[in-house]
Amino acid sequence: MLQVDHRGRKPSLLAIATFCISLVLCLPAAGQANPASFSDMVANANAARDVNDIPQAIDLYQQALKLNSQWADGWWFIGSLEYGAGDYAKAEEALSRYLELNPNAAPALAIRGLCEFETAQYPKSLKDIQQALALGAANQSKNEKILRYHEALIETRMGRFEDALRSFGFFAHGEGNPELMVALGLAGLRAPLLPRELKDDQKELFASAGKAAFDFMRGDKDGARAEFEKLFARTPPVANAHYLYGFLLYGTEPEEAAAEFKKELEVNPKSAAAEVMLAWIPLLSNDGSEALPYAKKAVDVDPSLPSAQLVLGRALTESGDAKDGVEHLEKTAQMQPDNLEVHIALAKAYSKLGQKDDARRERMLCLEMTKNDTAPATHP
Repeated sequence: MLQVDHRGRKPSLLAIATFCISLVLCLPAAGQANPASFSDMVANANAARDVNDIPQAIDLYQQALKLNSQWADGWWFIGSLEYGAGDYAKAEEALSRYLELNPNAAPALAIRGLCEFETAQYPKSLKDIQQALALGAANQSKNEKILRYHEALIETRMGRFEDALRSFGFFAHGEGNPELMVALGLAGLRAPLLPRELKDDQKELFASAGKAAFDFMRGDKDGARAEFEKLFARTPPVANAHYLYGFLLYGTEPEEAAAEFKKELEVNPKSAAAEVMLAWIPLLSNDGSEALPYAKKAVDVDPSLPSAQLVLGRALTESGDAKDGVEHLEKTAQMQPDNLEVHIALAKAYSKLGQKDDARRERMLCLEMTKNDTAPATHP
């Protein structure tokens, strides 16, 4: 059974039992006024679970649910037991039944998200984990680390590398470990993989990149610079190493960040991500003219990259061509309908075009998206 940490170790019964027990404290009590036969079945199932007879407990809970399919706790117990036993598909099914009865149950959302991670349903997993976090599933430090780590892994696997780097920032104040360094390095070097998908001889490079990023995140700028210099000195050049360093510098030292993005383009001319970042820097000052060449190049290199479409839409709008800007912003909205940044940009562009109803619709959508402050953003 899964000991869900960032060391990638196989599950242990004690670990999953501890995790499930800590989450189950949030759950409502079982239903009342049930038939005697149902009560006996539940008591027997609970007794089997207490002595760790997992197959018998699952069987008895299933029998009880045949008598009362609306007994929410029965679905919870089956889901958590199946998860602990490593049968993630069955666990997901049971937890989905539980969530039909209790849609906002953070513990069930959290464990279902972990099940979906194990069965490679990454978009669904990310949605469940983020919803669980928003609803308070991180009621203990250990649980939060489990969920935050998987959130970052999934974002990396889905190619949402900047989001993943921000998520990994959660761990900057703790102790690093080899598995975390590899995972962070995968996000930093823009490799849409999980650590377990790497061969052993591939891990050293990503661990080095992860160590450099981790040192920077925890405030050791000198140590980070030394680690990055080792990366830059490798032959052949490491793609996205300069981009990673530039991204980390971007928030506090935009001029140094821009220099790193330009160095990335010297060794990696097809880096749409570097072009995007070079466009973002002048866009912070609403300078669309300076941003426009980089934004156009980003879209030329990778028109499927949402951030490229977004910066081009923004650059066109800020440089006086809101009509063409809207076209690219609408493409971004189709790719990422939950991206707050693009709806803000659309509201501004529609307003410039005199499309008052469209602008009002986008503003109202922005208000709705920020109501709970859970909307993802592409902007670094």
